[in-house]
Amino acid sequence: MTKTTPETHAKPVNLRIREDVRVLIDRAAKIRGKTRSDFMIDAAYRAAEDTLLDQALVKVDPESYQHYLDILDEPPSGEGFARLMNAPKPWQG
Repeated sequence: MTKTTPETHAKPVNLRIREDVRVLIDRAAKIRGKTRSDFMIDAAYRAAEDTLLDQALVKVDPESYQHYLDILDEPPSGEGFARLMNAPKPWQG
């Protein structure tokens, strides 16, 4: 039985960036203990995931959508909310 596997060989990507941007990336990569390439790949991967997740479309029937809107319109309540509202505020001390 033949099993398909994802492509494991890295493909080159060439980028031209300004010197100040490269220096900034290098500083950040060093702090994270990564190479410039690994740092840039990680950052680009996270940005790509975020972009794709932002495009998620959720379809619901009109009744479910109205129920969702009704819940959002309800005033906040509950033990957790009351505790939060009664907690000391850093700016009031």
